[in-house]
Amino acid sequence: MSAFLDTNVLLYLLSEDAAKADRAEELAAAESVVSVQVLNEFVAVARRKLEMTWADIAETVSVVQEACSVEPLTLEVHNEARRLAEAHQLAWYDALIVSSALAAGCSTLYSEDMHDRMRIGRTLTIRNPFR
Repeated sequence: MSAFLDTNVLLYLLSEDAAKADRAEELAAAESVVSVQVLNEFVAVARRKLEMTWADIAETVSVVQEACSVEPLTLEVHNEARRLAEAHQLAWYDALIVSSALAAGCSTLYSEDMHDRMRIGRTLTIRNPFR
């Protein structure tokens, strides 16, 4: 089963921390999955905090889209996220990421921001890829 990448993992593609950048590149190249939400968050951070140009953002997002499958945001993902947020005490946007990972059939969700080794249901485990 594929692995799902949270926004923070993609942002490390641009990091000056070579070890984390290399790990993020390795994960993205491994036929991973991201969601439209992850792409949106990436663009927001790249533009606002990293002050990247639109051209540089477009180039980076294009590379990510070529390397990874992209899971759409749907009403079903939204509804499942509401259930997951309540059941697992997840922040709203984290619940949307988890719901997208489940919808994509992923067994691992790589995130630096969520609880490492947390299991959601029988199929999904959250892992910090930088530990």
